[in-house]
Amino acid sequence: MSHLTSQQLSQLRAALLLQQEEIRHRLQNNEHYGLQEAMRDTTGELSEIDNHPGDAATELYNRSIDISLLERDEHELDDIEAALQAMDEGTYGICIASGDPIPYERLSAIPSTRYSKEHAPRQNAPFTRPVEEELLSPPFGRTSLDERDEQNGFDGEDAWQIVESWGSSNSPAMAEGNDISSYNDMEIEADETEGFVEPWENFVATDIAGNHLTIIKGTSYRHYMDTEEGSYLLDPSAKKERE
Repeated sequence: MSHLTSQQLSQLRAALLLQQEEIRHRLQNNEHYGLQEAMRDTTGELSEIDNHPGDAATELYNRSIDISLLERDEHELDDIEAALQAMDEGTYGICIASGDPIPYERLSAIPSTRYSKEHAPRQNAPFTRPVEEELLSPPFGRTSLDERDEQNGFDGEDAWQIVESWGSSNSPAMAEGNDISSYNDMEIEADETEGFVEPWENFVATDIAGNHLTIIKGTSYRHYMDTEEGSYLLDPSAKKERE
């Protein structure tokens, strides 16, 4: 015998029927969140191939949200129909996991529930992540050698630096540093030395035999002197010029 009165059952049935009608009305009016049409039709584009990848990604992201909303509504409709069928069979209000009566207060809050609070299926967010993300940690994943003390060769980060040096869609506001004044300084570790170890090796030159020392007073040289990183022994005349 049900622990619910006929009046309570009548109120709960009315609430279930109202929810069912609201969901069906919502799905019908918005054409199942627009999923009855192809994404090409909703965007008005003849082809997605010639669009910027960012534009296509935005449309795809919005469409994935619509799919999630549709799945939620369809799942809720299934629960409502199962609850109405249980009412017809006289089993409504009984927890299908434990067989214990479900309090009216819980049914009033969630008319479509078939479980008591203690036996309700957990609704935890999944912790699984796409397998592709395994390559994102550490940065550049398996192609990064920076974390290995015994390695200093060309790795994934170096490959990206070369590609990034030719430009990207980022603006200076998205750069790693906060003192970026040129697009040429935006790539990762843009000031990293290449082809030499000590800074002075970038502006000190000799002939093919190693003779005739020459100081190339370019940007690297001026930066070296302005920051007073070294002494003036390499070029004593520079001190006189500064004085």
